[in-house]
Amino acid sequence: MTAQYFWQTTPMHELSDRQWESLCDGCGKCCLNKLEDEDTGEIYYTSVACQLLDHSTGRCSDYKNRLTRVPDCLDLRQANPEAFGWLPATCAYRLVASGEDLPDWHHLKGAAPMEVHKATCTVRHRVICETSIDPDQLEDHIIAWTDR
Repeated sequence: MTAQYFWQTTPMHELSDRQWESLCDGCGKCCLNKLEDEDTGEIYYTSVACQLLDHSTGRCSDYKNRLTRVPDCLDLRQANPEAFGWLPATCAYRLVASGEDLPDWHHLKGAAPMEVHKATCTVRHRVICETSIDPDQLEDHIIAWTDR
């Protein structure tokens, strides 16, 4: 019999803050500006990142104050897990919400924390800051990210 991990046994709403935060793999894709097709609901990722994203780590540079500093930043703990479809396919929050397991490269399954940058297409060193473009030109920066 194989041991089960906390994300397999604990409902998302019962996770401790430490458990919740540990699910994040640091890909940074949730910090990208996204566009939604009003007719189809399809989400389009761009190569334009939130001004708070640290491009070298793929993590927020001011996580504690992000909700105040960036008014449209979301607190996933307050969001409905059924609405996590906009998150990347490899996102632990999206996977756990849909009853799936984490990928083998995830740090909670014993992989090195930087393995995410080898195993997936993270935003690290691949995006531009939203303050460097005209918001009306966001469509010019749509990109197809590959999730593995």
